[in-house]
Amino acid sequence: MDIIRDFIILIPLLIQLAGLTPIVLLEKYISKKQKYIMLGIIASVFLLILQNCGDYITSNIVSSPTYRTLFSIMGYCLRPLILILFCQLVQPYKKHIIPKIFVALNALVYLTALFSGIAFYISDGNHFMRGPLSFTVYYVSVPLLIYLAYCTVYEYRHGSTSIWVAIINVAIIGLGAFLDITPMYIDYPVSYLTIAVVSCTLFYYIWLHLQYVKEHENSLMAEQRIKIMMSQIQPHFLYNTLATIQSLCLTDPKEAAAITGKFGAYLRSNLDSLEKPDLIPIKKELEHTKVYAEIEMKRFPKINVKYNIEADSFLVPALTVQPLVENAIRHGVRNREHGLVEVTTKKTDDGYVIIISDNGIGFNIDKPLPSDKSHIGIDNVKERISEMCGGTMIIDSRINKGTVITITLPEG
Repeated sequence: MDIIRDFIILIPLLIQLAGLTPIVLLEKYISKKQKYIMLGIIASVFLLILQNCGDYITSNIVSSPTYRTLFSIMGYCLRPLILILFCQLVQPYKKHIIPKIFVALNALVYLTALFSGIAFYISDGNHFMRGPLSFTVYYVSVPLLIYLAYCTVYEYRHGSTSIWVAIINVAIIGLGAFLDITPMYIDYPVSYLTIAVVSCTLFYYIWLHLQYVKEHENSLMAEQRIKIMMSQIQPHFLYNTLATIQSLCLTDPKEAAAITGKFGAYLRSNLDSLEKPDLIPIKKELEHTKVYAEIEMKRFPKINVKYNIEADSFLVPALTVQPLVENAIRHGVRNREHGLVEVTTKKTDDGYVIIISDNGIGFNIDKPLPSDKSHIGIDNVKERISEMCGGTMIIDSRINKGTVITITLPEG
């Protein structure tokens, strides 16, 4: 009964591996190479469990020096191999030649137990006897563990939060190996290190999925930037601007050429925003806004856009001010006799403030904004200011009085 009780510990370990195998086989989101590496890890860990059990049986139940030698060689070879597979999982594009050479040399050292006692041998009384090279596996595994930590940090050093999953895995493996050589070690069918490796195999799969989620978020951000651009380049604005240029070609060719240049700069800035997922200087954003506003003021001479720039040394998400000025012109002041839009930037004790105000028709802020394309820009600006800068955007509007949008950005 004691033997059966000892082997019960295998059940959760085997369930983890058995459950993980079909999940990896059916996985669609990790790369094919990582899938093969993951399956190789699962197979190696399964062999390690078998090795632990074989070693336990030949050590405590059935006296067999020959089989115990074979199981011991198997264990010494598998442990560094699993570590290098973890390294390969973290950096699948690298060959890891030097670490693989050390793993191969480690295997050669312990294979000598078949004909020599230089690494270890099992005596006729079934006792494990160490040789001068018996600690080779530790000399190889410790650097491999450090190398695994290095690969993880190097590969995901640029802000990936899931890096901690991989770092904790390294710590768990190190702890399991340490417990196996301390007085706390209990002779179970599987070692602490094997239990740690099984758990880490599952954690590494979870970690791969976290990487996929991160990549998926980046893809969504790219799609959002396209959506932002398309929300700003409205078809009617294109058509009306081209119509204005066409009309000016007959009455004022020089002005037509000037507006054409500005229109090209406007389109170029929108396209450039797709290449800038990070923050840009407010000066750059204001330049883009001014180009758009100048075109609109040529089309609608009754409107005016003014700028009160008191601070211009901070960063904002691309397409932050321009969409709000566009919204103020299109929905606020275009039909006013003397429409006015003002853009103000200020430095505060805690950061910076951007204010876009107009004397337009206003709207009821208690009602949700219409869900048409004209308001996609406002929603995107508010969301990106919050996510990328930790800032806030407040809209204050009064019917027939105008609208004031206040953006507050923390310093740094």
